Amino acid sequence: MNKIKLALTGTVLGSVLGGLGGLVVATPALADERACRGTMGAVSVDGLRVPQGATCILVGTRVKSDIKVERNATLVARKVKVGGNVQAEGARAVSLTAKSYVRGNVQVKQGGAATVTSSRVGEDVQLDDNRRYQRVSGNRIGGNVQVMANRAGVRIYRNSIKGDLQCKENSPRPTGSRNAVGGNKEDQCRRF
Repeated sequence: MNKIKLALTGTVLGSVLGGLGGLVVATPALADERACRGTMGAVSVDGLRVPQGATCILVGTRVKSDIKVERNATLVARKVKVGGNVQAEGARAVSLTAKSYVRGNVQVKQGGAATVTSSRVGEDVQLDDNRRYQRVSGNRIGGNVQVMANRAGVRIYRNSIKGDLQCKENSPRPTGSRNAVGGNKEDQCRRF
């Protein structure tokens, strides 16, 4: 009896699938990445990419995963909520301000200017090998602040940093004060 049911079920299923012919069923991607050129307001997107050379202005935008800023692109983000990281390599400028929240890391590397002010970052802020002015002020940071090999000045002022504050090989030396650091203040930032 069970063999007959199994054979009948297989035959019916085969007929149904055969009847569908070339029909392809698309499944949604887990995290769709949206390109941003211009201004986005208070909308929600899965992931966001600022394409090479583009400028993206976000005001009150919610990004469920990461924001990626490509070469020579500019990101200006105010009052945003980011479920993942903000990552920029070779970007012209990255600005994260006005009570923005990033659940993961903020990483700006080998680019231009970077500003992280009056915001919350769940993990680390990493500014590495940038060629324009960098500023980190008035933030609550759940991990470390690492500022390495920047070449146009860095200001680190009045942050609450749960981990370490590390500054190395920046020229000119970073300036700053009034940072509450849960871990160690190291190298060029040891008196901040």
